[in-house]
Amino acid sequence: MKYPIFLVLYFVLNFFTGFGQQPNSKKDLLWYESPAENWDNALPVGNGRLGAMVFGDPVNERIQLNEDSMWPGGPEWGNSKGTPKDLAQIRELIREGRVHLADSLIVEKFSYKGVTRSHQTMGDLFINYKNNDISDYRRSLDISTGIARSSWKINGHTVSQEVFASAPDEVLVVKIATDLPQGIDFSLKISRPDDHGHPTVSVSSSQNNLLKMNGMVTQFGGAKGSKPFIIDHGVKFETILKAKVEQGSMEAGKDSLSFQNVHEAVIYIVCNTSFYHKDFAAQNQKTLQSLENKNYTEILSRHLKEYQKYFNRVSLDLGGHELDTLSTKQRLKLVKEGTQDPDLTAKLFQYGRYLLISSSRPGTNPANLQGIWNEHIEAPWNADYHLNINLQMNYWPAGPTNLSEMHEPLFDFLDRLTVRGKKLAQEQYGMNGAVAHQATDLWAAPWMRAEKPYWGSWIHGGGWIVRQYWDHFQFTQDTVFLRERAYPALKAYAEFYADWLTEDERDSTLISYPETSPENSYIAPDGKSAAVSRGNAMGHQIIAEVFQNTLSAASILGISNDFTQEISQKLKRLHPGIKIASDGRIMEWDREYKEPEKGHRHISHLYALYPGNAISMENPELFEAARKTIEYRLDHGGAGPGWSRAWIINFYARLQDPEACYKHIQIFKEHSIYPNLLDIHPPFQIDGNFGFTAGLAEMLLQSHEGFLRILPALPKEWTNGEINGLKARGNIRVDISWKNAELDLLTLASETDKKINLKYRGLEREIELKSDQVLHLNKDLNVVNQE
Repeated sequence: MKYPIFLVLYFVLNFFTGFGQQPNSKKDLLWYESPAENWDNALPVGNGRLGAMVFGDPVNERIQLNEDSMWPGGPEWGNSKGTPKDLAQIRELIREGRVHLADSLIVEKFSYKGVTRSHQTMGDLFINYKNNDISDYRRSLDISTGIARSSWKINGHTVSQEVFASAPDEVLVVKIATDLPQGIDFSLKISRPDDHGHPTVSVSSSQNNLLKMNGMVTQFGGAKGSKPFIIDHGVKFETILKAKVEQGSMEAGKDSLSFQNVHEAVIYIVCNTSFYHKDFAAQNQKTLQSLENKNYTEILSRHLKEYQKYFNRVSLDLGGHELDTLSTKQRLKLVKEGTQDPDLTAKLFQYGRYLLISSSRPGTNPANLQGIWNEHIEAPWNADYHLNINLQMNYWPAGPTNLSEMHEPLFDFLDRLTVRGKKLAQEQYGMNGAVAHQATDLWAAPWMRAEKPYWGSWIHGGGWIVRQYWDHFQFTQDTVFLRERAYPALKAYAEFYADWLTEDERDSTLISYPETSPENSYIAPDGKSAAVSRGNAMGHQIIAEVFQNTLSAASILGISNDFTQEISQKLKRLHPGIKIASDGRIMEWDREYKEPEKGHRHISHLYALYPGNAISMENPELFEAARKTIEYRLDHGGAGPGWSRAWIINFYARLQDPEACYKHIQIFKEHSIYPNLLDIHPPFQIDGNFGFTAGLAEMLLQSHEGFLRILPALPKEWTNGEINGLKARGNIRVDISWKNAELDLLTLASETDKKINLKYRGLEREIELKSDQVLHLNKDLNVVNQE
């Protein structure tokens, strides 16, 4: 591994002087030499429901607070708008080639474009430290513990601040400590931004050590050009801050607390809402009462035990630990200058797992566009749930990186979406089953929300997201889950598609329309851009997959009836979703239209490559067509920062192209992350972090083809390394180590007896694995040891 000469000199200086040594040598540490200048530099902590962004300022500290159910509105909002008659009219216009009128009518007839709602911030904790002559400042986030720390010195004495979010105790904790003989003085207050000048909370101090913040989530809104309005109802909430002090004094003001000569203070922040609890204030009191019987050490211990049972399942070592002597900000600067930093890549992989654990824990809401970390009243893209890749990408790493429990909030949410989707399908389209469109929110509204036809006029949000049920079963092999939750959901969307498809008069296949390709458009015969068409690639790939997964689930469960017969027959007649154009690329629409945006960020017609599996090495022609499709987009400026770049990494992993994977990993590190390693869309959008983590897992292990493909896209730059704890479909635990860019040792374990097919660089083996065995195999896929 080569480094610039100045960096070599820096290492030598470090060795002899200790200068620049990080405060914690753990490989999972992000650390910085200055406070966060803005929100994009702050460090995230979370317990799935409660979260915070910690700035680490030793003078005017800001800890921005979040809770995942802070939304305006309610479940009663929104019913069906369009009608079966409207659908028939739009279909007729498409058949007649009057696509521009179809574009305008689909928005006019079906879209609730005037209704927008956003997840909102819980508020802020501000700590005003009375510090002078600060030196030796450090702040860090240890993703192996979920603790954000900052420390500094005053006259040779240390002041420290620790922040973490505990799931078992449902509390955000801030500990402030010092060894200054006289202690430290500081004050704190909590607040929440106004909504377009409208106050959103009231803050009071009812006790000497306690602050309360009460409010209801409302939102200033309205359609463009219409009279603005205030949504006058939403989730009600109460936030309570309670402080405990040792060796010092504390005094309450009207809306603040002041501390003098403190050696140690622990601040507890609890919040509950009407979404989770009818009597949320009583729930806060219950939480605070339970904290009374625990000290800080016990709360921290409980947090670590609960968090690390998830995080510690997987480890990744790509080497390059010598760069841990540099701050994360310095390392990012060097990466932009061309320095290779495999350890930063490993940190980013684990950071994605950290963020998923911290924003999607059993019993919470699923991770939204920003996880749970949002400083706005009106967030970018509402920090909602986009179903045309973003919510799906949030959960791509759940199965492969051994975090299947983090799927549970998603299924709780999707169960509600499916219930509402059944009502919408019946009332709006006159069809059975369930449907969900492109975007939704806390209230699981399935209806179309679009201001323009190319954005939002898409019916496959439910069809795509329902594959998460099937993925979860494949990784866990939980047949109870399959029977009680996965199959009913799959069946609901399969029922809708069975009714939705119509016969194509051109070739008697079953075709889907009106169709759009997410956020993209094509050049119609009159030379103008259009969005709505019929027979699009992605839609048909999704429909085929829903039918196939439904039939597979039914087969496992022993279900065979008129419905399974129906979709089996319709699957055979389905219009093809994968067709190759005259230039060798996969077609996005059902004919070779010209494209107004040749480098579009969505490459939706490659759904069948990833996350789907219909394009594989078994068909080299499709494999090559998929590669040409990606290269064409990239050659025309496609794959911007964030989720789009992460999707490219996953595509190339499936194409088993390590050089391309490595190239786009480097581009991702250079252009797609803020100093705190959160993903830049721009602005912040968390799906890129999750997609990056999934992409690295896919490079090292693949199991979607019915066998285990070992190190399918290992870059030569990762000369030596190991990954432990990955999961393969079939609920198989996999450890892999390699030397000189070749497999060294493969370890397999399973909870049940099974036969496993393995492939590695032209070698193929079938092995028998017993539930009481751990098998170790060498680079020739021969068993060398068993436990």
